[in-house]
Amino acid sequence: MDTGHLVDRRRLLTAGGAIAVSALFAEVIAEEAMKEIAKLRPGEYTWHPERQPEGAVAVVVSLPQQRVHVYRNGVRIAVSTCSTGKPGHSTPTGVFVVLQKDKHHHSSTYNNAPMPNMNRLTWSGVALHAGNLPGYPASHGCVRLPLEFSEKLFTITHLGTPVIIAGAHSDPWELTHPGMVLSAYAEHEFEQIENSLDGKKHPVDWTATQAMPIVSVIASSADRKIILVENGGVVAESALTLVGDDPLGSHVFVLRGAHDGTKGLHWLAITHAADAKDSYQPESRALQRLKAEATFTEKTSARMHPGMTAILTDAPLHPETRSGKDFVIMS
Repeated sequence: MDTGHLVDRRRLLTAGGAIAVSALFAEVIAEEAMKEIAKLRPGEYTWHPERQPEGAVAVVVSLPQQRVHVYRNGVRIAVSTCSTGKPGHSTPTGVFVVLQKDKHHHSSTYNNAPMPNMNRLTWSGVALHAGNLPGYPASHGCVRLPLEFSEKLFTITHLGTPVIIAGAHSDPWELTHPGMVLSAYAEHEFEQIENSLDGKKHPVDWTATQAMPIVSVIASSADRKIILVENGGVVAESALTLVGDDPLGSHVFVLRGAHDGTKGLHWLAITHAADAKDSYQPESRALQRLKAEATFTEKTSARMHPGMTAILTDAPLHPETRSGKDFVIMS
């Protein structure tokens, strides 16, 4: 890192510079980190789980960069090179969750080809797995990873881990929503919300005897509809009312848990776009704009668990963009 460059930039700061220096230093560190990521050669990766040992995991696949970013509790702990779908077999963009894990998977479509450390994203064949990385998109739609990296990633994903395949994305941002999903509530009701989460662990911490349904909420502004998905199946749906006329944007929220200080729920979020040319901005009021029927909200409340995902999209939810238990929100 060019520390002289840092010193020169610091000298330009005026009064109150301590905070500004800290912010500037963080900004430059981030810039340097992105430069190092860009220099990774095919098959190379970084892996630093010690940066954030615990918390919800989210995976972002950047198609233009041919990189996979792994975040835990909002902190990037790993980046890897990858190879996505070649022309004619492009990897779909959108939001997915891990549907199945198989450490020794073989393809049922491509001559029993080995696909080690497979995290399935669709039942039609898209997955994260180890494979050849020539330095450009070369797969039949899957996301190929270096073998060692795929082994490490396999140890921290779980059924329901969100995977975003996009042209552009934000770094994770935090949100404390002053209410439950889809509704506000009086402060005295917070105890009820806490009780609904009490004793529920994040899926990555579940044992075989503790396994519970993986729950997600999907809201579509195009359909004015919101659905509750449990283990890949729709268990409830409701008409969706949006506050305001602006588009929702494309956001994935991962529930961290109850936040006693604000009497609300604590979320991590990633904002994304299908194309690098599209605009995408974190929207702190996105969840507060959603209003659903009371029965839907009650069912959601009863099923909430740390690691639950809430997906907001301007895309419709018809079969062309979401296919049965595939749980795919296609851009």
